[in-house]
Amino acid sequence: MRTVFAAIVVSLLLASPVLAQTKTPPSKNVSADQSGLTCAQILEMTSTDWVAKFNKEKGASPQGTLRAIAAYGRCYDVRTDRLAASLAKTRKGPSTADVNSFRDFYQSLKDFTSKTLASIEPPGDAVRSAYAALYQKRFRYEFYQSYETGIAKMPATAADTSGPTGGTPSTPNSRTDKNDPFTIAKNHFGELLGLLPEDKRHEVHAAFGRMFAGNTFAEAKKLEIYRYAIFLMEPPSGKPFSPPPF
Repeated sequence: MRTVFAAIVVSLLLASPVLAQTKTPPSKNVSADQSGLTCAQILEMTSTDWVAKFNKEKGASPQGTLRAIAAYGRCYDVRTDRLAASLAKTRKGPSTADVNSFRDFYQSLKDFTSKTLASIEPPGDAVRSAYAALYQKRFRYEFYQSYETGIAKMPATAADTSGPTGGTPSTPNSRTDKNDPFTIAKNHFGELLGLLPEDKRHEVHAAFGRMFAGNTFAEAKKLEIYRYAIFLMEPPSGKPFSPPPF
């Protein structure tokens, strides 16, 4: 009976459009796009190093970069799906309520991403959009990873008590340390937001706030989400505020 129950849970998790990525038939070029490496070997590299290696072997081009990002993303999904299935088998995975809550966050994250990439100048191109989609996979993996490590019920960060959208984004919270990483990220996000035209600024800011609407996971990942937002909004040239976390 326990075996049957575990099988049902695994099936339900893998059927989710968000938490288990939709399986698409592999293209004929999948193995070639992995340069003969396993997913485990690819994920030992950062995405930046992997893309550089791929472009060196195949010849640098926007299309080559997109293929490299796609290959890395497929491997990331495989790892996350494997973790989700393992948690379901051991009955240590998220509850239905937690799954639904994360799904809401993930959809809000994608909505924020699309609005932001359409609002910046120049608008996000195919490569930046692909990197953004890859970056999003990190949040899905960390959602499951929190259950593996037993820290799923993390409290909201104490760095800021005014909330992610409280007050003017570019105004520092006087109760925080100005050298605190969260405060630095929040203020820089506000600076970038202030560069947008007023109508787009309000639209992007509202979409950003919806990610935190009573969402425990988002509250626990405030710093990472602010860094993700900065990654989307900062100019493509120049030194990035913080490198992608993988």
